[in-house]
Amino acid sequence: MTEVRGTVRDRELAVATRLRREHPAPLVTAALAQERLRQRAVAKFGPADAERMFFTPNGVEQSTRSSVAAYRAERFRALGVRSVADLCCGIGGDAIALARAGIRVLAVDRDPVTAATARANADALGLAELIEVREADVTEVDTTAYDAVFVDPARRGGRGRIFDPEAYSPPLSWAIGAALKAPKAALKVAPGIPHEAVPAEAEAEWISDGGDVKEAVLWFGTQPGLVRATLLPGPRELPGRGLPNPPVRPLGRYLYEPDGAVIRAHLVAEAAADLDGGLLDETIAYVTSDVLRPTPYATAYEITDALPFNVKKLKALLRERRVGVLTVKKRGSAVEPEELRRKVKPQGPHAATVFLTRVAGAPTMLIGHPAASARTAAPTPTPPLSPAPSPAPPPAH
Repeated sequence: MTEVRGTVRDRELAVATRLRREHPAPLVTAALAQERLRQRAVAKFGPADAERMFFTPNGVEQSTRSSVAAYRAERFRALGVRSVADLCCGIGGDAIALARAGIRVLAVDRDPVTAATARANADALGLAELIEVREADVTEVDTTAYDAVFVDPARRGGRGRIFDPEAYSPPLSWAIGAALKAPKAALKVAPGIPHEAVPAEAEAEWISDGGDVKEAVLWFGTQPGLVRATLLPGPRELPGRGLPNPPVRPLGRYLYEPDGAVIRAHLVAEAAADLDGGLLDETIAYVTSDVLRPTPYATAYEITDALPFNVKKLKALLRERRVGVLTVKKRGSAVEPEELRRKVKPQGPHAATVFLTRVAGAPTMLIGHPAASARTAAPTPTPPLSPAPSPAPPPAH
């Protein structure tokens, strides 16, 4: 593998031609394919692990990002778990994180190639003493000897992502049954899982990493009924308190965009509790306030203009402000960001953010820029785009 390491796409033919003089063609093809997978895997596993591990195309696509797996493994460790049955282990990403946390792992997958890959990865990373890989149907594995069960059902089929939890492999109902039999358990599910599908015995956790929502986890044997959002790095954890939605209020000077995990967990009210604000619209997860306060659970923007939705007016304003770098965000709008950029053709040295949304039900464009506090820094004044008027009142309805 060292002979193909770092090979880029446009050099593959030359490298393959050279290596086939000394090695069998199928071996060269496999090595180059593995190198492509390793390069893709760097985003999830980091370069140090990715260049030593082995991958399958589905394994790269479906494996847990290492930062998320490490967080979950540490949570298992903190719960006193010393052994885990990792069911549907894939190429072993979660098993690796668990083993590095000092936890003994039984990693099970029914696909022979996937199980062999997981075993090779345990060997390659020096974790074979803690990870036993077994090729088997997870529904037939006895897990009673283990402190906890972790299930990561397959959520992709021949036609792409599977959204019905009962169409997972194995189905969510089976995974819940397995979890209820164990002292502790965690089930990895899609972040779009309906809240009504969460069983009463489970704690539901939505996880984001660097602002991107990665997954939801149903925990058993912890705090039944609790809902939380966890933000990585950190972790920063926002537990639900059963707060009612904030009231709808007029547009203030600042707009707060909650983290995706907060939104998925239905905890916008909890994130907004200390912001002295309200919602722009009862159906939109944007919080508005006249005060700028640091919060890890939302990104703050200073709003300089509010316009009824009108592309021509927006284009004229951006031209006047000499805006060439335009970030377009939308919530509650059917307009696609790239479509809007093509229409307004931003040009100039300044930057701005446009929110396509609704204010009290009216389609609205809000223009502004990230506030100085963004998430956690102490608030400091940020000059508006020049020449910028004072914050505009919300449009009349």
